[in-house]
Amino acid sequence: MTKILAFDRDRRNPHAAPAGRLKARPRTSAVPTPLRRTEGSFARPGEVEVAVSVVVPTRGRPQLLNRCLASLVLQRFDPARFEIIVVDDGPDDDTREVVAGWSAHTADQGPRVTYIPSMGPHGPAAARNHGWRAARGGIIAFTDDDTIARADWLKNGVRAFEDGVDAVSGRIVMPLSHTPTDYELDAKQLETAEFVTANCFCRKHVLEDLGGFDERFRFAWREDSDLQFRLLDYHANIVYEPKAVMMHPIRPAGWGVSLQQVKKVQFDALLYKKHPTLYRRKIRAKPRWDFYVTVAALLACLGASLAGAGGLAALAGLLWAYMTGRFCMQRLKRTSKAPSHVAEMLVTSALIPPMAVFWRAVGAVKFRAPLL
Repeated sequence: MTKILAFDRDRRNPHAAPAGRLKARPRTSAVPTPLRRTEGSFARPGEVEVAVSVVVPTRGRPQLLNRCLASLVLQRFDPARFEIIVVDDGPDDDTREVVAGWSAHTADQGPRVTYIPSMGPHGPAAARNHGWRAARGGIIAFTDDDTIARADWLKNGVRAFEDGVDAVSGRIVMPLSHTPTDYELDAKQLETAEFVTANCFCRKHVLEDLGGFDERFRFAWREDSDLQFRLLDYHANIVYEPKAVMMHPIRPAGWGVSLQQVKKVQFDALLYKKHPTLYRRKIRAKPRWDFYVTVAALLACLGASLAGAGGLAALAGLLWAYMTGRFCMQRLKRTSKAPSHVAEMLVTSALIPPMAVFWRAVGAVKFRAPLL
């Protein structure tokens, strides 16, 4: 799933749906028409046809996965008509045991729960491909291992597949009762994203036509935007179903978490290379000139100091301090003012611009794309 990181946030909410793109499904009191048989859907002799397959990629988070599966097996949906497929991207015994426990628990009267080891880690995009390709349902529902599905999530998501609908985007809810940290504010912006793999549905035959997820997106970053952009290029009919609700609690994060995530921005280069127009329209309208100016000022200060040009070094140093302070204040504007958080913002605001420029350059070289 894509998250907006502190170093790449557009306060104008670049994920807001433009008119005519994501359409809210009109409300209706009629009983939904039964799903028609679609490609990729089949039933074994004596079995009810599986309508939908829920795919959950995971890696090394058995406790969160256990919580997620508990919400999925209790869906208000005919248990014979859906299945749950867990793809372990970096198989481990604890995860296998969690899935085996739920598989045994639902063997008699619940949905089938299947464990697939992917021999990774290859990333969530590859894991999801393993999952939907093994699925029996004509509709594939995607979520993450740290989500909690509302009991009617699956029913409402599948109900949105009326004639002509190819994909459905559900609603993400990220509860937060206190003044957020910078990390929490960034994570919470997932609630306004157009299309995220924490809560989306797609017809299997459409995924087959598109070739699934692009596995070059090795991290949980931009792989869902890439799928959305390819769906738009495919002229898929994507609707928004606000009643298909997925809770996505914000996980606790350690000090300086933003520094650990900076390397994800290398995949912006790949997304921009594949979809330059949609990237500018939906992700970031302009390059991060503030970061480039900050880094240029820092390099000029260091270079002038080494050359003995004290005046130039001081001038460049003042520019760097101004740009760094400006970035720090932007991050603190709507976030916690606790001393530890302020200290974290001061340190990471100095480190993020050069790290982000470095990883953007890595992405540009790696994917032979323009430097964003």
